[in-house]
Amino acid sequence: MTFPGFRPAVYLSALTLAMVIVLGVGVSSTVFGQAKPKGLPVEQALIKLENDWNDASMKRDVVMLGRILADDYIFTDPDGVMFTKAQNLEMLKSGDDVVTSAVATDMKVRVYGNAAIVTGLNTVKEQLKGKDISGTYAYTDTWVKRPGSWVCVATHASRLAQK
Repeated sequence: MTFPGFRPAVYLSALTLAMVIVLGVGVSSTVFGQAKPKGLPVEQALIKLENDWNDASMKRDVVMLGRILADDYIFTDPDGVMFTKAQNLEMLKSGDDVVTSAVATDMKVRVYGNAAIVTGLNTVKEQLKGKDISGTYAYTDTWVKRPGSWVCVATHASRLAQK
């Protein structure tokens, strides 16, 4: 089949030139670091850690939580009460804190070199020392890149009013 005005030699030369340009731009962007969006893998890793944190809380997996939380971690609850990493882990281990459901949504990650902020909503079904504290909380987690991994150094949570 032929097309009027179609000249294979010109078409192949144009096609070859286009391929060289596309490949050249792709290779030079990769070599010079322009094509790879910075922060995307970090953002995904932190969102995974946030979800792993919820899963570990439901399973009362204090070993996993011990890896996620920095040794100097501080949690500030909606009443302004602060808890250390050791206190948080002990409450889970002892059964004083029982999380039966936890779902994080609307997560936004902002990366600043070796530090990052994750904000979002966390909807939980939870009993703390026999009191039902279930609800949706807006939270801010502060993460720091330490040798080998990201760890959370601080959390602040505010309970959203029920509608």
